[in-house]
Amino acid sequence: MAVYVVTWNLNKERSNYDAARRQFIQHLERYHNAQDGGLESVRWVQSSGTAQQLSDDLRQKLDNNDRLFVSKLTAGQFGGWLNKDVGSWINARL
Repeated sequence: MAVYVVTWNLNKERSNYDAARRQFIQHLERYHNAQDGGLESVRWVQSSGTAQQLSDDLRQKLDNNDRLFVSKLTAGQFGGWLNKDVGSWINARL
């Protein structure tokens, strides 16, 4: 299993933004994940697939105006300032 950072931006101009956001997050939550409350559109996701496979799966809930970025984390190769619980969640899986 690997840990990926997933970040997205849904186009707020769509008429069904709230419903689309809920559907995307519900789809994402099929994966074991962690969220830092200070980063609204970012999750750390555990998956046995590749970054591209995870991206392709999540992309099903987005439209052409939305954006998505998925990148695999490597132990000792990241930094930042996160909620301690999120940092612990990540480190326990790398």
